[in-house]
Amino acid sequence: MMDDASKSLVSHKIKTADEIAKLIGARPRAKKVVMCHGTFDIVHPGHVRHLLYAKSKGDLLVASLTADAHIAKANFRPFVPQELRAFNLAALEVVDFVVIDHLPTPIENIKVIKPDYFAKGYEYVKGGLPPRTADEKTAVESYGGEILFTPGDIVYSSSHIIETEPPAIATEKLLSLLQAEKLSFDSLKEAAGKLKDIRVHVIGDTIVDSYTHTVLIGGMTKTPTMSVRFENRKDFVGGAGIVAKHLRAAGAKVTYSTVLGNDKLAEFALDDLKEAGVECVPIIDPTRPTTNKNAIIAGGYNLLKVDTLDNRSISERVVETLKSQVEETPADIVVFSDFRHGMFNRDTIPGLTAAIPKDAFRVADSQVASRWGNILEFQGFDLITPNEREARFALGDQDSVVRPLGLELYKQAHCKTLILKLGERGLMTFRSIPEEEQDVRAFFAVDTFAERIVDAVGSGDALLAYAALSLFSTGSSVIASVLGSLAAAVECEHEGNVPVRPKDVIDKLERFERFANYA
Repeated sequence: MMDDASKSLVSHKIKTADEIAKLIGARPRAKKVVMCHGTFDIVHPGHVRHLLYAKSKGDLLVASLTADAHIAKANFRPFVPQELRAFNLAALEVVDFVVIDHLPTPIENIKVIKPDYFAKGYEYVKGGLPPRTADEKTAVESYGGEILFTPGDIVYSSSHIIETEPPAIATEKLLSLLQAEKLSFDSLKEAAGKLKDIRVHVIGDTIVDSYTHTVLIGGMTKTPTMSVRFENRKDFVGGAGIVAKHLRAAGAKVTYSTVLGNDKLAEFALDDLKEAGVECVPIIDPTRPTTNKNAIIAGGYNLLKVDTLDNRSISERVVETLKSQVEETPADIVVFSDFRHGMFNRDTIPGLTAAIPKDAFRVADSQVASRWGNILEFQGFDLITPNEREARFALGDQDSVVRPLGLELYKQAHCKTLILKLGERGLMTFRSIPEEEQDVRAFFAVDTFAERIVDAVGSGDALLAYAALSLFSTGSSVIASVLGSLAAAVECEHEGNVPVRPKDVIDKLERFERFANYA
């Protein structure tokens, strides 16, 4: 684990190109310098052989690695963040210096460091010299250096290793991120305890999620019809309703504006929200049903889902009532929780957005990937939390890898913080950086903390609630992303929509803290 003690043993090796140039001196040198460059996402035997061969050709070995911002050759890359990759290389005895290259190619750092030899792997020369390698060769030879190629008898692929079975390094990556941001586990615990009494107004679609449990007793011989025996049915308030309940469970004072039908499910939802401590101000529309999504389950498998809903747009009268509620409800945070069941569309969103009080912190989540809707309709918000599919839907982009995809969505949404949910891969956060803090990373990844997935539905709602509260209270997108991810992991480990409490989040965090401190 990269605690402060172990980091201090190797941190002296991690330098800038200018620092290395000053330490090794100008050419000609008494000691020959060899430089390697690569991603080094996972340091595998092929990398070790490459580095050992390179070091054998000189006295000092400089390992240069590509910064995260310039890695786009595969999805969800890099798997290991740049600070941790630098630490891994610096921990190798064969490596004398490590530099994180913040430019797209190593050309400029080659010109600064001026290594006597620049070592490339065999795969870069097999079948002809690629254009980038030719450019590197020109740069090295411009001052009298040489390019050399290491033997290629064994070739490994970091991407192949990661795709086959990603290493479980969530704790190490979390430690690296916290250290880079000068945060700690105590910082996260303290933040989780500061979510009380924040005034939040949630506006969104209520969904009653039902789980009908059955037992399979056979199938008909003449038609493909399953026969099941009913056992029980459980109903949970979901959609924007569970967002409101998560916020209330975290300690916020929650007002909830929604549209319901005039039916028993509406009564159930109102009673459930009242019991949870949420102040609900519903608009009853007798022309539509309360949205219900009923999963038919047999032997732990979902056989079928029956949806009862009406996705047509709410009336102008209802829109005006909602706008008045948004304008008149005192709130520190306003959350638009859009499931595209009639409340939010291209006609209603501009007016509802304009009604948000001027000083309120604005949050939007639009879970619309399977319907006609677009997270980009929520412009200029403080926080948005789409998943990868919703991002691709919004941009009409099925090809880009995740980082450039998220960056483009971040730019087009004109938001301050974007948390891109990646399911079992965790999340990637994009944020605005003040000019005076250009050394702070504009994006970062957090791996999932889920250890036992029972029901992943609703995890994004827990993330939204805790990320919004912690980002508002601390101003830290790192704290918001980590606490949001922890809350999502807790929600994943229960069937149905169960409100996540700060104690649940802290318990999960302390479990990973024990992993980090096991040594």
